[in-house]
Amino acid sequence: MAFIQESDKAEIKAQVGELSNEVKILVFTQSGDCQYCGEVQTILKEFSRIIDNVKLETYDIEANSDLAQKYNVKRAPAIVIMGEKDHGIRYYGLPAGYEFVALINAVRMVGQSNHELAPETVQQLSKLTKPVHIQVFVTPSCPYCPNAVTLSHQLAMASDLVTSDAIEATEFPELAMRYNVRGVPRTVVSVGSSESDDRHFEGAMPEQYFIEELLKAVN
Repeated sequence: MAFIQESDKAEIKAQVGELSNEVKILVFTQSGDCQYCGEVQTILKEFSRIIDNVKLETYDIEANSDLAQKYNVKRAPAIVIMGEKDHGIRYYGLPAGYEFVALINAVRMVGQSNHELAPETVQQLSKLTKPVHIQVFVTPSCPYCPNAVTLSHQLAMASDLVTSDAIEATEFPELAMRYNVRGVPRTVVSVGSSESDDRHFEGAMPEQYFIEELLKAVN
């Protein structure tokens, strides 16, 4: 069964737009206990067939452990969206429902080399002095989650010190429990090598407030 219906293909192509640069989508799966690995491969195969300038590569997180380590992928299914360089943009889980919008936004952003952030936000990002890891917990039925994910991915593209993971909370319950996810979107910001939730906040914040929360975590 196809995930992307024929009637939706033209609209998806219009939302992605023209990509001036090649976008590589790396999918990491694993054999055994991975409920949605097959579905992730299928939806991204369909997506890559209808969008020009998108190259899909599929790897096994165990058989290709060297690549998984290179891209800091520790669980599957994982999606890495990158251009000539790796911007630290990740999606963990099946990008279905509302989260398909976040996938479209990330591909457009990387393919057009345009993070679309306000100049003031970029200036604020320049104040970062330590690596920052953003994790945005989402569910496919959450209409506000794509905005939070997209903004987090934009920050990662705009700054080499920022990496951004979107995590489908119901697929990774151990992470959701670790970070006490009771509602989505829940954004967790970790600074430096720490994986503790140095700061967290709920909801899809406007760009200005999001960057303020990020800087509070750093400071």
